[in-house]
Amino acid sequence: MNAVKQTLADWRDSLVDLVPDARPVRWVLLALVAYLLVALVLGMYWSLSPEHFDPREKAAEYAVADGGQVVTGSVTTAALMGVMETLLEKPGGYLHNDRFPPGIWLDNMPSWEYGALIQVRDLSRSMREVFSRSQSQSTEDEDLAMAEPRYHFDSDSWVLPSSESEYRQANAYTRGYFRRLSDANDSQAQFYARADNLRYWLSTVNTRLGSLSQRLSASVGQRRLNTDLAGDVGASQSTQAPQELLVKTPWLEIDDVFYEARGTTWALIHFLKAVQVDFAEVLQNKNAMVSLQQIIRELEASQETVWSPFILNGTGFGLVANHSLVMASYISRANAAIIDLRDLLLQG
Repeated sequence: MNAVKQTLADWRDSLVDLVPDARPVRWVLLALVAYLLVALVLGMYWSLSPEHFDPREKAAEYAVADGGQVVTGSVTTAALMGVMETLLEKPGGYLHNDRFPPGIWLDNMPSWEYGALIQVRDLSRSMREVFSRSQSQSTEDEDLAMAEPRYHFDSDSWVLPSSESEYRQANAYTRGYFRRLSDANDSQAQFYARADNLRYWLSTVNTRLGSLSQRLSASVGQRRLNTDLAGDVGASQSTQAPQELLVKTPWLEIDDVFYEARGTTWALIHFLKAVQVDFAEVLQNKNAMVSLQQIIRELEASQETVWSPFILNGTGFGLVANHSLVMASYISRANAAIIDLRDLLLQG
C-alpha cells in the first residue's frame, strides 16, 4: 500500500513540475481552460435549431413598421426575409463562415444554415424571374434584381466583404420591394400569384429535395443501375459511364447531409405556409389546397427532436437506427406530393 501511495505521489509531483512556476503563466493556462469550457457550452447552445415563426405575423409586423398593408405577395416576401433574418440573428449568428471557436468547431449548424440558405436563394431567384413579372419579356423588379445576386454571395466569406453584410444588404433590397408592393403610387412593384409561376418554383424545390433524398439514402451505400439515359432512344452523354454505380455518402459527411436536409425543410415549411396564403385562390380553384397542407405536414415531421447525441447510421433493418433513412423517407414523400401538386396546377 505504501508503494502505491508513493507512486501516486510521484505522479502528482511530475504533473506539478509540468506546470511552470511563474504565476502569470498559470493564470494564462487557467484562462485558456475557462475559455474552452465557455466555448464548449456556447457551441452546444448555438447548435440548437431556431424556433419557427408565422409568415403571416411576420408580414403584418413588417407592414406596420413600414406604414403599409399586407397585399398579395407580402407573406411570401416576408417569409423570405424572415428566414434570412433567422440565419443572421439566431443565437451565435451566422456560423457558416466562422474562423474562431466555438463556431469553427461546429459543423451541424453550419450545414443546417446552408440548407436554409439554398432555399432562400431558390425563392429569391423565382421572385426575380417569375413572381414579380407578368411575362417573360417584362422588366424585372429593380429591388429584386439587386437582392438576388447578394443572396447568392459566397457563404464562406469572412471579411471584405463578409457573407453577413451581403445578406443584410439583400434583405434591405427585398424590404424595399415589400414596401413598394402595397404602395398604390408604385405600380411597377407587383407579385403575380399565378399557377404557372408557382409551378416554376415548385420544379426547383423538386430538384433540391430529390437530390437530398438520394444523398440521405446513400448513407448505407447502394448499388444502382445507371438510368441516366432511360426513356429516350436517341439520348447521349459526354462520356461513357458504368452500367452499375456504387453510391455511398462518405461516413464523415453523413451528419452534414442530415442537418443540411433539416435546414432545407425548416425553410421550406415557412415558404410553403406563405404560398398557402398568397396563392390561396389559385390553390382553391385547382382543388389543391389540401395537397399543399399534406406537403407541409410531411416536412414538419422531419423537424422532430433528435434524441440521440449522434446521427446514427445503422443498416436499413439493423438493430441501430439510421436517421438519414428516416429523413429521406419524409423528404421523398413530400417530394412525391409536390410532383402531384404540380400536376394539379397544370390542369384546367
